[in-house]
Amino acid sequence: MAKLRIGVVSPEREIWAGEADMVIAKTVDGEIGIMPNHAPVLGVLVEGGVLRVKRGEAGDIVAAVHGGFISVADNDVSVLAETAELGSEVDVAAARDALQRALASVEADGEDTEAQVEAKRARARLRAAGEEV
Repeated sequence: MAKLRIGVVSPEREIWAGEADMVIAKTVDGEIGIMPNHAPVLGVLVEGGVLRVKRGEAGDIVAAVHGGFISVADNDVSVLAETAELGSEVDVAAARDALQRALASVEADGEDTEAQVEAKRARARLRAAGEEV
């Protein structure tokens, strides 16, 4: 069976690269699943999304992805994220702390859009790490 070639990058570094059976990402148009031989597509990733790379026996790769684009063509999938972090790299205590601070700011000022974005990012980091949110 054909495989996808995946590259996940941010301006700071390459997050992950390898082969996979499927990629699932959340775009502004909804969640998208990409399998081998998928039609070409370009999507805008949501702020605070979780990217799943399905690798069968090798296990899944999960990353918190904050904004950017996903591009698919000829079994090549490029995820160009504004920022991203593998679930295995997430400092769970720091992410929980960030979520609590952001929620407190939102509670104090419901119009605080920066705090709302920070809450989305913290939730995505916790989900990528496999934590309940």
